[in-house]
Amino acid sequence: MKKYKTLFFDVDDTLLDFGAAEKLALQLLFEEQNIPLTSEVEDQYKKINQGLWKRFEEGELDRDEVVNTRFSVLFNQYDKVVDGTILEKNYRLHLEKGHQLMNGAFELISELHNDYDLYVVTNGVSKTQDKRLRDSGLFPLFKDIFVSEDTGYQKPMKEFFDYVFSRIPNFRVDEALIIGDSLSADIKGGELAGLDTCWFNPNMKQNHTNINPSYQIHNLEEIIQIVRVKTGSY
Repeated sequence: MKKYKTLFFDVDDTLLDFGAAEKLALQLLFEEQNIPLTSEVEDQYKKINQGLWKRFEEGELDRDEVVNTRFSVLFNQYDKVVDGTILEKNYRLHLEKGHQLMNGAFELISELHNDYDLYVVTNGVSKTQDKRLRDSGLFPLFKDIFVSEDTGYQKPMKEFFDYVFSRIPNFRVDEALIIGDSLSADIKGGELAGLDTCWFNPNMKQNHTNINPSYQIHNLEEIIQIVRVKTGSY
C-alpha cells in the first residue's frame, strides 16, 4: 500500500475562494475610478487576466509584466488610458482583504495537519498570499508556504518543485500528493515533478487536455478518503 506523508495544497480556488476575493477587489477598484463594473467589463478583465497568467505559467512573461499591464490593457480596450502599475497597487490592497474559505477547507486542513506534513504551493504575490492565509486562519497549520514570487519559478515548472523539494527535510516524492484546481499549473506541474496528483474540480469541468490526474474530486472532504485509504489510518 502506498503511503502519503507530504501533502501540497494550491491556494486560490482550492483553499481560498479567489473568485469572491477578486470580485470584491474589482468592485472597490472600479468605484475608486468612478467607472461602473458591468458584467461585460468584468468578463473582459478575467479573459485578459487569465491569458496573461497562462503566458506566465508558460514562461513567456514574468510576474511584474502580468500584474502591471492587465489593467492598462483592459482600460485601453475602452479608450481609457490608466497607469497599470498604480491600479495594480490599489487592486492588490483590496485583494489582500479577501480570505474567504472554500467550503470545508478549514475543517480539512485542521483534520490533516497533525498526521501529515502540509505545505502550500502557489503562484502569485507573496505579500498577498501571506496575508490572506494568515487572515483565514490556515497559515499556522502548514509547515511552510512556497510562493512563485519567492522561488523565482512558477507552477508548472519543474524548477519550482525542485526548489520546494530541496527545502523539505527527508522529502520523498513517492510519499507526496499535490491537490489543486488547475490542470495546467497544479496537475501538470505535479506530473512533471513526479508527484501523484489530485484535481479539485467542484464545477465538474470536462478535461479536454492530455493531463491525467491520479485522482479527481468534487469536494474537499474526499481528500480524507484518498489519503486514509492509502495510509490505512482510520
